[in-house]
Amino acid sequence: MEVRQIENFQIPNAVAHEITQEELQREFDYYRAQQMLETMFMFGMISVDEFNKITARNRKTFSPFLAEIMP
Repeated sequence: MEVRQIENFQIPNAVAHEITQEELQREFDYYRAQQMLETMFMFGMISVDEFNKITARNRKTFSPFLAEIMP
């Protein structure tokens, strides 16, 4: 099998977006909140249902970049 490099490849209708400091902070805050939530779940402090509800709320609160495609 031959592997070729595709030059000047662009995704159709893709819009270049430079991430702002605020967006970066929201991503970090979401990540930290989820880490704490996962720790609470692993130690049995919250149920699966609570975990899922809080995760959904975190996505709305912090608006991480890929929230629309997260399960």
